[in-house]
Amino acid sequence: MANRSFLSHLECALCGEKLEADRLWNLCPRCGKPLLARYDLAAASRSLDRADLACREPGLWRYRELLPVRGLEFKLSLGEGGTPLLRAARLGETVGFPGLYLKDEGLNPTGSFKARGLSVAVSRALELGVRSVSIPTAGNAGCAMSAYAALAGMEAHVFMPADVPAPFVNECRVLGARVTTIDGLITDCGKAARAGVEKYGWFDVSTLKEPYRIEGKKTMGYELAEQSGWTLPDVIIYPTGGGTGLIGMWKAFAEMETLGWIGSKRPRLVTVQSEGCAPMVKAFREGKEFADLWPDARTVADGLRVPAAVGDFLILRALRESRGTAVAVSDEAILEATWLIGKTQGIWPAPEGGATLAAFLVLRDQGWIEAGESVVLFITGSGARYSHLWSPRPDAARA
Repeated sequence: MANRSFLSHLECALCGEKLEADRLWNLCPRCGKPLLARYDLAAASRSLDRADLACREPGLWRYRELLPVRGLEFKLSLGEGGTPLLRAARLGETVGFPGLYLKDEGLNPTGSFKARGLSVAVSRALELGVRSVSIPTAGNAGCAMSAYAALAGMEAHVFMPADVPAPFVNECRVLGARVTTIDGLITDCGKAARAGVEKYGWFDVSTLKEPYRIEGKKTMGYELAEQSGWTLPDVIIYPTGGGTGLIGMWKAFAEMETLGWIGSKRPRLVTVQSEGCAPMVKAFREGKEFADLWPDARTVADGLRVPAAVGDFLILRALRESRGTAVAVSDEAILEATWLIGKTQGIWPAPEGGATLAAFLVLRDQGWIEAGESVVLFITGSGARYSHLWSPRPDAARA
């Protein structure tokens, strides 16, 4: 059984340009779109069987042959991955739907699914000689990058909107990052971060502006398949800002089919966004390939306040190929659903996770989700950093 990565090359997701994997890249030099890591899956299938995974340590690095880090000495790990897939029995009973499951990514290090992507991205950057990394963030990604940069001994430069909850800022600073707050949205933070990258030569690990965060996120797809006995659910509902996790899972399903680990059946993918910032929903409904910039973006779910996504065409492509859909829900519905998950399942989700239940309720009522189907809601982070949203509590009137 091999332990080496089967990474073969990088490929532009739009124009198909192929690039050498073992040098630093951000976006495609030809068209400026995201690069995807490609693997020699034929060779991997001869060396690795899905049954081998049962003997391995829990966590995302159990899929190391299908990750881009060649030397395991560069692997940076705080125990990311291996999050539970939970049957939401009490929640399902409350909403009258027994086939409901929760994938609780809030149990990752730094409290969110961002740990997966940044673990792999910073590990690969370290392997390729990077000493300083930079990121614009709504919160969770900055915390994750700061943690893995600290583990690597790298400088970390984090750019956040000035109105993000204070715990995000504090955590990044405690982890050694240099934090700059910007009056504006994450897109404004991206401009400020880009200026620093150009001036000081920091490596940019923004969402889909380097090839490897998506590789960490795709392990959610591998993990979901393994935890489900290699039979995927009917529907996956995913809160979408930059969309790396959704794109990554779609990539993982294709890789697993090529490896012979799963068949051709795919879940229908659902993007959920807030009504106050729903560029993907609008583009999906209008049949567009690319999304327009969303004006005056606002929502209580900071991770969904992304008015423009670099990988918009990849998100929309995955939705359409999976026969999925896109749903926008109100902030009031997000908070109510967050509270409902908490009181029935003992999990405090970030509002982005609450949005998935709000979207489920809409789709179930519309008949788009049918009785007897299996549905996985992704709880992408812990709600602990959002405590300001719960004073007074949404259930105060019920007391």
